Amino acid sequence: MLRILLQAGAIIAFFTGPAFAQNPSLSVPLNPKTPTTQEEIDKQKAADRAYEAAMRKIPDKKSSVDPWGNIRPSSPAAAKNKQQ
Repeated sequence: MLRILLQAGAIIAFFTGPAFAQNPSLSVPLNPKTPTTQEEIDKQKAADRAYEAAMRKIPDKKSSVDPWGNIRPSSPAAAKNKQQ
């Protein structure tokens, strides 16, 4: 009899655990919204300016490089002209 009661208690605990975890009123907020101070805003703007300056230093991307360019024939259009 005691064994059946322990098994029933374990089953009830097994099913109520996930239900308890889904209750939003009992959970701890992971990202509480606090108002940002002027100092934090200034730091964010400085970081944004530094990011933009770093992005301007990166050279523009060149055209794509064809690694098989040396292996392929250089002008397939010339072959089409010969056939005509």
